[in-house]
Amino acid sequence: MLPRWGRQPDQALGVSAPPPPPESSRETGKAVVKPLLRHVRSLHSLAPPNKDHASAWRVAISVAVPSLALLAAGRPELIGYAVFGALTGMYGRTEPHQLRLRHQGQAAVLLLAGVGVGVFLSIQHIHSWALVITEALFAGAGSLFTDRTALKPAGPFFGILALGACASVPAAVPWAAAVLIAAGSAAFSILVGFGGWFLGRNWQRGWRRDVTMLRGARRRAAWLHAARYVTAVGVAGAVGVLSGSGHPHWAMAAAAVPLAGADLPSSVYRGIHRIVGTLLGLVVVASILLPWPGSPLLAFPGHEAAVMACLVVVLQFSTELFMTRHYGLAMVSFTPVILMIGQLAAPADPRVLVAERAAETLVGAAVGILVVVLIRRRRPAAPGRAAPGRAAAT
Repeated sequence: MLPRWGRQPDQALGVSAPPPPPESSRETGKAVVKPLLRHVRSLHSLAPPNKDHASAWRVAISVAVPSLALLAAGRPELIGYAVFGALTGMYGRTEPHQLRLRHQGQAAVLLLAGVGVGVFLSIQHIHSWALVITEALFAGAGSLFTDRTALKPAGPFFGILALGACASVPAAVPWAAAVLIAAGSAAFSILVGFGGWFLGRNWQRGWRRDVTMLRGARRRAAWLHAARYVTAVGVAGAVGVLSGSGHPHWAMAAAAVPLAGADLPSSVYRGIHRIVGTLLGLVVVASILLPWPGSPLLAFPGHEAAVMACLVVVLQFSTELFMTRHYGLAMVSFTPVILMIGQLAAPADPRVLVAERAAETLVGAAVGILVVVLIRRRRPAAPGRAAPGRAAAT
């Protein structure tokens, strides 16, 4: 019987089956575009709110009271020291009061150390390469300290920023007075953060923050992370000095930002947020400091210091409002804060400030991202032992 060719499989005829059709270029494009779109959405998406307004009010009050007190005393050039001390209020934002008390006390150590070292360098007129070396070593030590204490916001960024900012302006008071101003502001910030406890007075014995012990592989990972900070901050500072910039500490601070990310994507996101947020923040700076008809400084002639002090308080409130929800939006407000307290301490040409801040931020963030990519942060597979007790998530 002749075979029924219409139903005979190809293999029976000795003919191989036709290969499956190749994946269309459209499907290949989708495979590439979808992850890209996901990353783009992550860059501009807002995290869910978590009592951000309460933390923002605490920080704004912590900044406002000592800053306005110095303004009333006729010493607006000292407001920067008070602001860096008041940044203590940014830590432990969602923790119960008794845990926040310890958390903010540890943060105050980092911030006061940055202010103290920075003012010392300023008094001794130590700049350029000595500043780069000192700030890089401080970044490494601060990384070990913040990993050990599990500070949130993570990393030694604000301590690094305080050191560079204080070192870059002339010290208007003796070292002890500057540190005392920052310490008093930090103490007031801690008091504001703990003030709500007096309403409920709920103190539970044995309550501690969940802090991972740095032993074995975790200790080695912490030292590697500290080495990344030293490398990123040192390289960024060296580039800033070699470029002839008058503010290499801005590049060093920007280089530290990506390193606070929990993984590679979040580190890159933070670097991009830093760049874009700073550039948009510089538009705000230009609208405030440049002499144009809409400048708020021209609206109140003779009271420029008072206007800038009030704007520092308002913009610090906005910074804290978005700090955990979208880092880039927070930088839009925080960039004017840092430049205005610098202007209060040592006025400079706003055009030069804007240009150098943009260039140093681009350099620093790029160096930080490069270090994150080249020196991966190792994470031990097994979870470490946590301290006993309970703690709210930060």
